[in-house]
Amino acid sequence: MTNIIAPQIPELCLVIPVLNERANIAPLVGLIDGVLGGIAWEVIFVDDDSRDGTRTAIADIAAKHPNVRLLHRIGRRGLASAFVEGAQASLAPLIGAMDGDLQHDERLLPQMVKALRSGDYDIAMGSRHVAGGGLGDWDKTRAGMSDIATRLSRAVLKTPVSDPMSGFFMLPRPVFEQAVRGLSAIGFKILLDIIASLPTAPRIKELPYVFRTRVAGESKLDAGVLRDFALLLLDKMIGHIVPVTFVMFAFVGALGIAAHLLVLRIALTLGHMPFSDAQLVATGVAILGNFALNNIFTFGDRRLRGWGLLRGFLTFAAICAVGAIGNLGVAGFLFGPAGSSWWVAGVVGAGMSLVWNYAVSSEFTWRRK
Repeated sequence: MTNIIAPQIPELCLVIPVLNERANIAPLVGLIDGVLGGIAWEVIFVDDDSRDGTRTAIADIAAKHPNVRLLHRIGRRGLASAFVEGAQASLAPLIGAMDGDLQHDERLLPQMVKALRSGDYDIAMGSRHVAGGGLGDWDKTRAGMSDIATRLSRAVLKTPVSDPMSGFFMLPRPVFEQAVRGLSAIGFKILLDIIASLPTAPRIKELPYVFRTRVAGESKLDAGVLRDFALLLLDKMIGHIVPVTFVMFAFVGALGIAAHLLVLRIALTLGHMPFSDAQLVATGVAILGNFALNNIFTFGDRRLRGWGLLRGFLTFAAICAVGAIGNLGVAGFLFGPAGSSWWVAGVVGAGMSLVWNYAVSSEFTWRRK
């Protein structure tokens, strides 16, 4: 039998999501290596298909450091899902998360390991909102947005945390395993997701650090991040009852009804159009508006672009047309032969149409790749 020497399983795995951060790779690995003496560690860079040679930079470092690894993702974005996939690709008993843009203070890593080794804590994290911490060069607008998000996030947490928006933390694998099946994995706020998904309130060690200025790479803060944060909060509050995307779809549908009535009124009163023509115009505007909003917000993680927009709109319009026919048929039957009141017939018909439109458009218009 051939003797196989198995590689040592490191004590710590750092999962670092990256996107177009080639210039940061070598300095970051050097900083981590400089503070983790005496600790067996590995780094898994999760690259969301960078275009600047980031993967080449990682490969160059990995040739010299076998504890540096790469996970290349195509067609998927987001820190939360990147962290989950990176953590699952390792067997290390301790799992850490930090950014690849050099904004997190690597000097906290040994303190996090020490806190978790003691067995007194379930999570060790860097906090910008305890004594000694800070937001660095953030302007008042961004700092204010962070404060609002922090306050809102406390609605879904089981324990007080000064900085639940932090992306710099460490936890034992058993704690991760307790939370992973309940994770929403939406967007970028994975720590908030983990804390809210644990069955009991975790014991948290908060360590102060000052957020550094970005050196290179792309900022991940945009309107999509705000959307993902809102969806994460909704999912933690009601996701066990109904899919949060269904709630968003229904909300967009309500806006579509309002837009339909507004356009219908304008077409009748100002455009002096026949009712049938006005109704057709209003319906077209409502369907187009619903498609655009659902593409941006409800299914932002599967957003259609380019020629996919045309195909998506045509399938969405066809699906809505079938839903409308079904709505009329069900409501007509309930109001007529079944003898139901008008509002019961209307609600049931609209509800059936809503469920149909959501289920079928999720599968065909915005199908997952």
